[in-house]
Amino acid sequence: MKKNILLLILMLVSVLGLNAQNSSETVYCDIVGTEILFSNKITVDIDFGQKSSFWTDYKEKRLVDEKGKPIKFNSMIDALNFMAKLGWEFQQAYVVTTNDQNVCHWLMKKTLKEGESINDGIKTSKSIN
Repeated sequence: MKKNILLLILMLVSVLGLNAQNSSETVYCDIVGTEILFSNKITVDIDFGQKSSFWTDYKEKRLVDEKGKPIKFNSMIDALNFMAKLGWEFQQAYVVTTNDQNVCHWLMKKTLKEGESINDGIKTSKSIN
């Protein structure tokens, strides 16, 4: 009888532990680095898969500081380090060349904990206004 109760308690603790682990969610984003004209720096736009249209201002996705000014990164590695500090992990990169300009796309992944939002710590022109 005591063994059955102990076994039941262990099973209950295991099930509760599994439920606690399932409270996280994995999310992805694409950071898009574009060279600044007449500069060796880049600006970065971020795509969480949010709804947009042809008329959406591209600046709505631009990473900005607290004052709403676009963040100028030294390189995509600089942008990667910025995202890593916010808990994002690099997954894959590719480059698209349009009108003789290279546009870098870096796919990132993050596991959100309970109560965490996909855009925690990230400011864009849209979120400032």
